[in-house]
Amino acid sequence: MKEANYEKVCYWVEQREENVPLRNLKTGEIGYSFGCTHEGATVQVRLPNGELDSWTKDDCVEVPETIH
Repeated sequence: MKEANYEKVCYWVEQREENVPLRNLKTGEIGYSFGCTHEGATVQVRLPNGELDSWTKDDCVEVPETIH
């Protein structure tokens, strides 16, 4: 994910309290953002099974609205 996209995702989570669907490029998993760690450039995600994970901005992309 590019820096601008990362900032947008973090803005939606932190300021608008909305989750953004993301896909992990390495595993193909879909997760929903619920936080960001700017120091490490990571996004905290909740997986569909309820588990929590943390992905670096380089390992994920936004899922287009038509897919989820």
